[in-house]
Amino acid sequence: MTVKPIRVLVAGLGNMGRSHALAYHNNPGFEIVGLVNRSTPQLEPELQGYAIHPDFMAALTELKPDLCSINTYSDSHADYAVAAFEAGCDVFVEKPLATTVADAERVVAAARKAGRKLVIGYILRHHPSWMKLIEEARKLGPPYVFRMNLNQQSSGPTWATHKSLMRTTSPIVDCGVHYVDVMCQITDAKAVEVRGMGLRMSEEIAADMYNYGHLQVLFEDGSVGWYEAGWGPMISETAFFVKDVMSPKGAVSIVMEPNAKSDDIDTHTKTSVIRLHTAETGPDGKFIRPDQDMTMEGEPGHQALCDLEQAFMLRAIREDLDLDRHMADAVASLRICLAADESVRTGQPVRL
Repeated sequence: MTVKPIRVLVAGLGNMGRSHALAYHNNPGFEIVGLVNRSTPQLEPELQGYAIHPDFMAALTELKPDLCSINTYSDSHADYAVAAFEAGCDVFVEKPLATTVADAERVVAAARKAGRKLVIGYILRHHPSWMKLIEEARKLGPPYVFRMNLNQQSSGPTWATHKSLMRTTSPIVDCGVHYVDVMCQITDAKAVEVRGMGLRMSEEIAADMYNYGHLQVLFEDGSVGWYEAGWGPMISETAFFVKDVMSPKGAVSIVMEPNAKSDDIDTHTKTSVIRLHTAETGPDGKFIRPDQDMTMEGEPGHQALCDLEQAFMLRAIREDLDLDRHMADAVASLRICLAADESVRTGQPVRL
């Protein structure tokens, strides 16, 4: 029996939207019925044959897709997703799920009411090397220290994109949800307190926005973590990529290539080497085992990761996967990052 492809409407044609559209285009399980964007961008040759609609709600009504892929600015995610569920669609939505916890919970409630699938764009969940990092860290056991950052020295078109993103979302929320989600996957403990600090380092962004931020999170099992994110031409390339997890039994870390650049999108996901360090010492007080370097050869690049992510979307629909934990985790990581943003703005820690 031939299975009909899932008809998908792709909204938003920035970097992620185009990558997801290519994933749908190249996967026979999907059929793109239309693209949505307010302007007409220069697209990859494979996407140039699809009609571009200026209005999401009108396209949703006219095209009646099975799946809506929402890759627009964060402040439209919730309303678009809820409208899609009410129209009977499944939904893929880029992270962050929404700009408030209440809106994120509203989207999840709409998915459950409609009985449809909601997948949020946590791309690292589909990366074999990041899965390995989480697996090795969990073997060490809590309490953990999480040290993570992703700073991006941006200029030209990349800085323009960052300034557009900062109209609705700060760096520690936009990218932070990925890495806070990693923390939450390693420790199953709930976050209990969040602290944040930030600084506006450019006159080119709104007076109430900051392009450098740092969050600290405390978990109920005693684990602690920090995440740092900065965007702009003034950001240092030194130690821009730190992914490090420590526990009393040792540490597991990503060792980045020395010549990697912070504005290379593949750098944000590729791990190069995962280094495992065990803290056990012998009678002489010296380490029993040398550090173990696991070389992650043949890693998927950015487009291949988007392909994997949409293959998961297809499975979720076709195999009726239970996404309750996936949705709950997305809300939890967003709650932590938005609490950090609140702390930046108030100067006070936030109890969860």
